Amino acid sequence: MRKKMSLILLSIFILIVASGCQSQELTHKEQDLVRVKSLNGENKKKVVLLLIDSLMAQAIDKGLAQNELPAIKFLIEHGHYYKDLVSSFPTMSVTIDSSLFTGTYPDGHRVPGLTWYSTKEKKLINYGTGPMEVIKTGVDTVLVDALVQLNGSHLNVQAPTIYEDLAQRGMKSGSINGLIYRGTVNHTLSIPPLMQGSLPKKISVKGPDYLALGTLSDPLKGIQKLPDGLTRRLGLNNQFSIDTANYLIKANKLPDFLYVYLPDLDQKIHKNGSTERNGIKEVDRQLQSLLQSFGSPEEALNKAIFITVGDSGQTQILPAQDNPIIDLHSFFNDYKVFTQGEPVTDETEIVLAVNETMAYVYKLKEGMSLKDIASLLIADPRIDFISWKEKEWIYVTQGETSKELRFKANGKLIDPYQQKWVVEQDAEVLDLKINAQQHTLHYGKYPDALQRLSGALHSHPGEFLVVTAKPGYELADRSSPTHIGGGGHGSLGQAESLIPLIISGTDQKPQFLRIIDLKSFLIKLLTK
Repeated sequence: MRKKMSLILLSIFILIVASGCQSQELTHKEQDLVRVKSLNGENKKKVVLLLIDSLMAQAIDKGLAQNELPAIKFLIEHGHYYKDLVSSFPTMSVTIDSSLFTGTYPDGHRVPGLTWYSTKEKKLINYGTGPMEVIKTGVDTVLVDALVQLNGSHLNVQAPTIYEDLAQRGMKSGSINGLIYRGTVNHTLSIPPLMQGSLPKKISVKGPDYLALGTLSDPLKGIQKLPDGLTRRLGLNNQFSIDTANYLIKANKLPDFLYVYLPDLDQKIHKNGSTERNGIKEVDRQLQSLLQSFGSPEEALNKAIFITVGDSGQTQILPAQDNPIIDLHSFFNDYKVFTQGEPVTDETEIVLAVNETMAYVYKLKEGMSLKDIASLLIADPRIDFISWKEKEWIYVTQGETSKELRFKANGKLIDPYQQKWVVEQDAEVLDLKINAQQHTLHYGKYPDALQRLSGALHSHPGEFLVVTAKPGYELADRSSPTHIGGGGHGSLGQAESLIPLIISGTDQKPQFLRIIDLKSFLIKLLTK
C-alpha cells in the first residue's frame, strides 16, 4: 500500500545509498526476552494474531482447490473460516492497523490514512506513499511522521491500544513488525547512520513487552541472525517476522498475546494484480514453519489460539489503454493547488491527499463550498462517489449520475451492527436496502458504509471531500505511485473491504465480523 513502513524505509535507503547499507551496532535488548514470557503459566493458551497483508478469500479458495495450502487448510479444518470480515476505511494499512488495535474507526483513533492534511501543523502528513512523494515531501519529514509522530502523537491517546489494555490487566504482549505498536513499556529504536538526517541516533518509544521492528528494533541481535539487510527491506519482511516468532516459541518465551505482521504478499499483488498465486503459497510455507516450531501443528493448537486475518483486498487496476488513472490535479486548474515540497500558504486553496483508490480533497479558502468543488469531479465516469459533512449531516453524490443521498446518526433505521441512522434521498447511491416498516437497513456493495464513511469524515479537523474511484480505476496526484495493470485499494467497495478471518483453536467468534470488533474479541480470549 505503501502504505507500508517497509516501503518507507526501502524508498529512503534507495535514495540515500547507491551500493549498500553499512551495518549498525545495536545493543542486545536482553530485557525484552526477560520480561516477555507470560506470567499465567504454561497451561494457559496464548493468542497469536497473524496479519497477512492483502490476503484475500478468493486466493485462499483457489489455493485450497489446488491443494497448494496445507498450513492454511489445517487452520481452517481446526477452526472457523469467514470470508467477509469488514475492514476499516480508507482501506490503507496505517488506518486499518489503528482500527485493529484500538477497536475504533478513524473518528476514534485519528489516523485518517496513509496521507492526510493536518490543519494544526499546516502540512500534508505522509507516512511513505512512494519514492517520488517521499522525495518531494522530504525524507526527514516522512521519517519523523512515520517513526515518531504516528505512534507518538497522531494515534489518539484517548483510544487505548490492545497492548495498553493488556498491560493494565497484568498480561504480556509482543509485536513483530507491526506499524501500530503503542504500549506501556519503554523501547529504543536505533536509527542507522545513513537514515538519521535530522533524527537522533536513538528514538525512545512506548511499546508492548516485546517489540521487533526490523533493523530498527531487534531484540534478537547477537542471538540469532535475521534477514534484515537492505535487500530484505531492513527486516520488514515475512521471514524476519516468522523467524522471530519461531525463536520465541522454541525458547518458551511466548507472551500471552503476540502480533505477527507478514507484509510480502501485498507487494506482489500490487505488482501482478489479484491473480497473483506464488505469494500466498510462500506465505503458507512460512505458516507451516510457524506451526512446526511448536513440535507439530496439532501441538500448536494445544498451546495457542491462532487468529489469521487479512487487512484489505485489492481490485485489479485496468491496463493503460483503458485510462485507469484519475489525475485529480487536472480538475483544479483554476485553483491554487498545494504542490508537495512547497509550504502551505495563505494563497493555497486546495490540498490533495491521495490514498490509491480513495482521496481526501481539502478546501482551505473561505467562500468556496464543498459541493461546488465536488461538482468539478462528479461528471467523470470513473469516479464512484464523493462525500462531505455539513453539521450533523453527511452528503454523498454518485459519480456520473449525480444522484444524492444524505444521512446522519441516531435515527430509527437499525443496521446489522445495531447502529441507528436517518437516511434521506436516494439510497441507491450507497446501495442501501431499507425496510421502512421494519426500521431496518442492510448494506450491499459497500460494507458498513455509513459508519465507515462517517468515521473517515470525522477523523480529523478540516473541510474536505472524500473521493473514491470505481473498481479498476485509481486516483492520483502529480507524484502519486500508481499500479496500472496491478492491484490497488483504499476505497469503500466490497473487493477492497471484505477480508478473510480464520479462527483456530477456539469455538468463540467476535460479536460482529468487523476489524474494529477483533480487539474486544482478542481480550475476551485472553481473559476468559
